[in-house]
Amino acid sequence: MAKVLVVDDAAFMRMRLVKLLKDRGYEVVEAGNGKEAVDRYGAERPAVVLMDITMPEMDGIAALKAIRAQDPDAHVIMCSALGQQNMVVEALEAGARDFVVKPYEPDRILQAVAKWAGG
Repeated sequence: MAKVLVVDDAAFMRMRLVKLLKDRGYEVVEAGNGKEAVDRYGAERPAVVLMDITMPEMDGIAALKAIRAQDPDAHVIMCSALGQQNMVVEALEAGARDFVVKPYEPDRILQAVAKWAGG
């Protein structure tokens, strides 16, 4: 099954996403901020990245750009709270493949991951 990198500075959010994905058979790796995400992406080469937009050290959009610079074909799905539409547009323009709104609908997460993980 495909490998997914879950990036969120909120540990409980990562925990929920990791459980959801592992229960569906995905291999999951985690990062707590954008800088860590870029490093983990290079080391792990996941099929899909679920990336929070608002994080310390390096936000999700900067991390998206850095990952896409490493791998123009990277499948990055951005996650944002309601009211961050301008950031979602910026993320899509920077190469994000999709976005999901927090609070997460488990089915929406699984649909987006399956679409870009090829399964």
